[in-house]
Amino acid sequence: MTALSRRHVLAGTGAALAMSAAPTAAQGGVGSALRGKRILITGSSSGFGYASALRFASLGAKVIASMRNLPRPETKALLDASQALEGNVQIVEIDVLDDAQVATGVAEAEKLAGGALDVLVNNAGIGITGPVEAQDMAATRLAFDTNVFGYQRMIRAVLPGMRARKSGLIVNISSQLGRVIAPYGGHYSATKFAVEALSEQLAYELVPHGIDVLVIQPGGYPTKVWVNRNRYNTELKARIAPEVAQAYAPVIARMGAEDGGGRSADVDDVPRAIAEVAALAAGKRPLRRAVHPGPKPQDPINAVSAEVQQTWLGASPLGPVIRAVHD
Repeated sequence: MTALSRRHVLAGTGAALAMSAAPTAAQGGVGSALRGKRILITGSSSGFGYASALRFASLGAKVIASMRNLPRPETKALLDASQALEGNVQIVEIDVLDDAQVATGVAEAEKLAGGALDVLVNNAGIGITGPVEAQDMAATRLAFDTNVFGYQRMIRAVLPGMRARKSGLIVNISSQLGRVIAPYGGHYSATKFAVEALSEQLAYELVPHGIDVLVIQPGGYPTKVWVNRNRYNTELKARIAPEVAQAYAPVIARMGAEDGGGRSADVDDVPRAIAEVAALAAGKRPLRRAVHPGPKPQDPINAVSAEVQQTWLGASPLGPVIRAVHD
């Protein structure tokens, strides 16, 4: 029996089978698949966003790298690093916390790219650690506003153009900690669990529109997230009530002093994984991809989750979109 793909839902089984017999872009190599593609990335000043901008430009893509608080030194560094690459990198200012700036930034990105975007990479995010009880509402709102609502703002801004073309790929950067939980991680896992749910629901709903969703689940990498985390943690630490600080004294003492030590994995693993999935035929892309050279504890959870979704809803009226995503 032929596995159901999004193309079955959109064009019928016969047309889908005919399309599957044709060579895919991936067979011609990742570079040929991404050449000329219009890709918008958030949080491009460092880490996965910065590496993704350079990786995709090296493959011939039209990259729109977004950052907040422009001008900043990272802008010149990224543009300088991209000069010799096959594609091009342009920069727009987007603070994912700002509704108006998201709307104007996406419109500017589409203008610079010459049309609706092919790929959105939702990468901008923060981490604030410590016990849940120590997370005041300012820290809680900031974590969810950045890691979850920021993704939602960007998704809503790019989807009209993608829907009009009936094609596109939305990539949401999650984490191992969107499937498993480490104590004293603040609300980071809570926000990434939300990203996982948001992404999966979106994937089902976008099947009829020909748009794919990919969730990237990195393990620990040596990015600048540790520097930013220490800043947020230091600010939060100063606000923690004495009795709460005493109740979790060893954990509170470490807040603001984490260095991310012991992490040596290649940050470029993430953009490589995104490029590989993006190069696959539309409708044939996996919903989730765990990325790390070490253990991937989320893999069995991903497998069980997909099985449960199909068992629960596969025979219901929602079955076609459920199977389209998971098959």
